[in-house]
Amino acid sequence: MSSVAVSRVAILGVGKVGTAIARAALHAGHEVTIAGSGDPEPVRFITEIMAPGVAVATAAEAVAGSELVVLSIPLPKLASLDPEMLRGRIVIDAMNHWQPTDGALPELFAGVTSTSEAVARHLEGARVVKALNHIGYHEMESDRREEGAADRRALAAASDDREAAEAVAGFVSSLGFDVQPVTPLAAGRALEPGSEIFAGSFGAVDVAERLREATLALEPASATAPTPV
Repeated sequence: MSSVAVSRVAILGVGKVGTAIARAALHAGHEVTIAGSGDPEPVRFITEIMAPGVAVATAAEAVAGSELVVLSIPLPKLASLDPEMLRGRIVIDAMNHWQPTDGALPELFAGVTSTSEAVARHLEGARVVKALNHIGYHEMESDRREEGAADRRALAAASDDREAAEAVAGFVSSLGFDVQPVTPLAAGRALEPGSEIFAGSFGAVDVAERLREATLALEPASATAPTPV
């Protein structure tokens, strides 16, 4: 998977994950704007320390000027996001459900079984892709490698939207990782906490195999297998 051309990336969330992705994207040559949930001024102080060189704006301003949007906010705050702001956008869901701290979130998960399906339902009209949730923020820099490196780590990008999955795969590749894009979005269940992919570090062939095996184990026997893009 080759990397994409320089793109404009908005990151919503200024915690350790958001700032790590911001640093990685900036290092890869992307234009990066980061936003918190309110006044951007406190965010400027954080980014000066955690992600120097990254632009700061309101969430609406960051999204308006972006080609990709990364969600790295706590999952319980999903309800605070305006779906209209993200309608039509390629949205990377880098969030995880941490039940000990987040709670069960029964209203969020009613009728769905994966984080990204819940995200896509709330953000109706957005082109949601599950990605970058299954690598530690501290590994974004230590594990990146040049394309073609024998020890290059592989990640996944799951979506119902093939073009969005490919775009996100290209972006993640530019950060220094091989990527397995896959449909449908429900395949993102194989990337969540508790999964083998989430807990480990694998090359491209092993990620593809584990993604296939893990997703088939989660689906009813009659369901269609996930499809590599």
